[in-house]
Amino acid sequence: MAPADGAEVVDTTTDDALGTDDACGLLDRLARREVSAAELRAAAVARARAANGRLNAVTAWVDEPPTSEITVPGDAAFAGIPSVVKDNDDLTGFPTRHGSWALPDRPAAVCSPWVAQFLRLGFTPIAKTTLPEFGLTATTESDRFGATRNPWDTSRSAGGSSGGSAALVAAGVVPLAHANDGGGSIRIPAACCGLVGLKPTRGRVVDRPELDRLPVNLQVQGVLTRSVRDTARYLAAAERLHRNPALPEIGLVDGPGRARLRVGVVVTGLRGLPVSADTAAAVRAAGALCARLGHDVEELEAPVAEGFGEDFLRYWGLIAFVLRHAGGQLYGPGFDGTRTEAFTRGLSSLAVRRAPLVPGSVRRLRRLAREHEDVYARFDVLVSPVLGHVAPRIGYLGPDVDFRTHLVRLLRFGSFTELQNVTGSPGLSLPLGRSAEGLPIGVHLSAPFGHERRLLELAFALEEAAPWPSRPGSAGQRPPEHLPGQR
Repeated sequence: MAPADGAEVVDTTTDDALGTDDACGLLDRLARREVSAAELRAAAVARARAANGRLNAVTAWVDEPPTSEITVPGDAAFAGIPSVVKDNDDLTGFPTRHGSWALPDRPAAVCSPWVAQFLRLGFTPIAKTTLPEFGLTATTESDRFGATRNPWDTSRSAGGSSGGSAALVAAGVVPLAHANDGGGSIRIPAACCGLVGLKPTRGRVVDRPELDRLPVNLQVQGVLTRSVRDTARYLAAAERLHRNPALPEIGLVDGPGRARLRVGVVVTGLRGLPVSADTAAAVRAAGALCARLGHDVEELEAPVAEGFGEDFLRYWGLIAFVLRHAGGQLYGPGFDGTRTEAFTRGLSSLAVRRAPLVPGSVRRLRRLAREHEDVYARFDVLVSPVLGHVAPRIGYLGPDVDFRTHLVRLLRFGSFTELQNVTGSPGLSLPLGRSAEGLPIGVHLSAPFGHERRLLELAFALEEAAPWPSRPGSAGQRPPEHLPGQR
């Protein structure tokens, strides 16, 4: 891949303690005492500081992780693994700024529930990472922190809203990073940066309990990784600390499953929106690969009501309205809603204009969360696009773009993932495709509520059959027929 003029590929891997290993590989080396936790942390910090001038992914450096409120067990599953925390969750002693000038620089008094669990698992954060204002769009560009750049091509977006975390994992700074997802914010940056991004089932992973009081709780916590096994091991370890008895247990998934699956392939967007030729080719190639692995594959139309897009947009606008006008109650003293960005203000105004329609939209979204499971009477897994096209150029969805233009571009680019946030079911982005110019293309796998194990077993099989590049700009090991977009 040749980046645009003036852009570059950012790959920090070198012959240091981290090497080219994923988290599982580093844990094996720690167990053999080939490296120490201090050496891994020092290497990650050095890589981060070397890369951040080109990526702009860090909002705060964490010189010493908080330990006074967290007891890390001696057998912590990820003890000694350096990582980062997205700057919309509280880390004791550091401000949580949500990518916005509306938030003051007030240090958090305690860690959020998810961050506390992350620390108990043994991860040692080296930084907090960028996001767009309140995570409301699909790129990580904000007035407060500027644009976070994609390690595959620094002229392009890293996606959003967990773009800072994605950029650092893709560049080799850390093997695994915090992300969360309220409309695609794990899966979108995973697709842009060539990573594995799993949105777990709602309620699977610990989070703030007040989110369950929302009319439709969209958000779930998770991680971004470079390998399926890292994602699987994280989820198994998190489940051991927080087991939701209402959901089927996942356990540790360590390889492909044996079941023959019914796989539905959806090439169009949820609103009937078109996708690029490279994206369509990647989705169909993933379906063909599933067939070669012995699964039953059938192409179908997007299984969602025609009005879903408008209903979700109205609810998204309602969230922006609440954030802008009630942020003081949510975030405490010092919040100033007048300092929010144009896109947040535009969404908020949209909610006001369409206020009479919002209650009906909420009712339909809540009903959809129950009714969508019917599609899984016919299919075990759905394969679909993550995005309408590859990562856009910096500025395409920037904070200075007028609201209407931004919204139209956002719908065409990043409106393919919200369904799983509404239904609560799991979704997974895998970097199975490449564009004609060599940029990553994510392919989306989704399954019924509570069935992350099924997704991970299929993901292991796909990764084994068609390994993806582990480093930006590398060609990977896949045979040509698995590289959609190549000619």
